[in-house]
Amino acid sequence: MFAPYAATDQASRGRRYSEPDPANRSQYQRDRDRIIHCAAFRRLEYKTQVFVNHEGDLFRTRLTHSIEVAQIGRSIARALGLNEDLTEAISLAHDLGHTPFGHSGQDALNECMKAYGGFEHNLQSLRVVDVLEERYAEFPGLNLTFETREGILKHCSPRNALVLGELGQRFLEKKQPGLEAQLVNIADEIAYNNHDVDDGLRSGLLTVEQLCSVALFAEQYNEVRQRYPVLADRRAIYETVRRMINRVVTDLIENSQRLLRLSGVQGIEDVRQHPTSLIAFAAETRERSAELKRFLRRNLYAHEQVTRMMNESVKVVHELFTAFMQDPQLLPPQYQDKWHEPENAGDTARRARVVADYIAGMTDRYAVREHARLLG
Repeated sequence: MFAPYAATDQASRGRRYSEPDPANRSQYQRDRDRIIHCAAFRRLEYKTQVFVNHEGDLFRTRLTHSIEVAQIGRSIARALGLNEDLTEAISLAHDLGHTPFGHSGQDALNECMKAYGGFEHNLQSLRVVDVLEERYAEFPGLNLTFETREGILKHCSPRNALVLGELGQRFLEKKQPGLEAQLVNIADEIAYNNHDVDDGLRSGLLTVEQLCSVALFAEQYNEVRQRYPVLADRRAIYETVRRMINRVVTDLIENSQRLLRLSGVQGIEDVRQHPTSLIAFAAETRERSAELKRFLRRNLYAHEQVTRMMNESVKVVHELFTAFMQDPQLLPPQYQDKWHEPENAGDTARRARVVADYIAGMTDRYAVREHARLLG
């Protein structure tokens, strides 16, 4: 059922801690199931995508975004003969380490941690599944397969790669991840680019007239209006976004099939040795997607209403971090226990990481509530 270069149970590099094989599901189904049942996944429901959670019930959150990435990813994986279960597992886990308040929260926490090794949500997602989730008696974390963990870790500095062992080796040797990991990386981009258009229009921060300056939107919107001239505005937008996603997904599948055919790869190790990614848009679609991304950065993410709320959230993160570092008694009991673990004694960087883990795990509303409780 799989293409020869897909990830399979038989070719897996296994788990950090040995376990018996699952009886009635694949290794990657087991990974997916563990991710869905973990606390960090549930918290994504109340973490910002673009709009802070309390700004509206219909805006996307990290949870709905992750589900949308999984849907797009599975569709592409099936068309390319790749492993759908692994694709879904990576998709659902890729944002587990995100802070409250989206990228502004991440930037704020990174600034707080600058003297202690920094903070990066991608690395934190791996930390969540490897260490922070405490659900099983025989091992820390979720003990996911190498391939799922490889897909979660999209980026990594050489300094961090050196301490990650086998998982960090590809960043030092300039190798590629498996195709399922490459696929999720682009499915993530497809999901947030196109669905942020929908949320931006719903919020009133973007207009159809503005978006018609973007080729990918204008092409599909004009076609919808010509074919359905009396369609209500809201439905016309849904239809346009649907067609935008279909347009880029179709291109991605067709171009990736071409690249895979030309590459001659015969197995997953061939994929890792290949000098470039084999899951990629054709040049025209790549430029149109980049144009849409630039438009959103300029007109939505940098919108005064969004930046005002994000500036408030930066203040919340900074003040929480300072308060916990100055008085660890303000931390919940389980984090106080970690603060006082023998290996953390006298090590400010390790103790700062305990504080960062706590703040990164907060939802938007919990962070606001903690800030109000501690600082008024």
